[in-house]
Amino acid sequence: MGITNTVELANGVKMPQLGFGVWKVEDGEEAVNSVKWAIEAGYRSIDTAAAYRNEEGVGRAIKESGVNREDLFITTKLWNADQGYDSTIEAFHTSLNKLGLDYVDLYLIHWPVAGKFKDTWRAFEQLYREGKIRAIGVCNFQEHHLKELMADAEITPMVNQIELHPHLSQEPLRAFCKANDIIVEAWSPLGNGQLLQDAKLKAIAEKYGKSVAQVIIRWDLQNGIVTIPKSVHQERIIQNADVFDFELSAEDIKVIDGMNQDKRTGPDPDNFNF
Repeated sequence: MGITNTVELANGVKMPQLGFGVWKVEDGEEAVNSVKWAIEAGYRSIDTAAAYRNEEGVGRAIKESGVNREDLFITTKLWNADQGYDSTIEAFHTSLNKLGLDYVDLYLIHWPVAGKFKDTWRAFEQLYREGKIRAIGVCNFQEHHLKELMADAEITPMVNQIELHPHLSQEPLRAFCKANDIIVEAWSPLGNGQLLQDAKLKAIAEKYGKSVAQVIIRWDLQNGIVTIPKSVHQERIIQNADVFDFELSAEDIKVIDGMNQDKRTGPDPDNFNF
């Protein structure tokens, strides 16, 4: 089944290329239901974060899904206020308890907090060595952040999760990551919904008898990008995964590649204040 397609991280861990994101999904029933629907639809990768405040709901859904823990790939993230060595270790265990898990598959630094992310990374390396995390990575790191981190790191980040969609294709950063064996993962792959009415994308979608969302997800997959579209609607969750029965032509990929405007819908990693 296509939804189980994986990419291989630098340490040999296999990560599903299509996952389910739960940003802005409310804890409680909304989180439990949407994650259970995603797992029922065949998703095996769930992406949450301490800052989303829904780790407990995600954990409940995992438990109630009836799917073996080792068949799932669970990602969570460390929030900015918890950065630093000791506070990172503590925050990780809090997340683990909320999720009700013995380990997570991927732990990410949520934002590159200046002056702190190196100590934070040392804690990540420690937790990784202890076997509490199968893979470690970062989010929202620009090339200069990665270079600064890698200058002292014993382990290079295995994943960099960044805002990435046709209006923000991040090609230079993707090339840098590729050269350093860092897998790129897209958050907000649908541009926060802003791309769904785009005329060029609509025309391409019509050609394949697919939705604009499906075309964008397919573009991610064909570019080797890990992608985590989010929805709280069961039919949309199913539809977002129905992307393995068609392939975009080289010309259509080129059209979508050409849509880049370097336009963010979220904060700029060099200039965020939270």
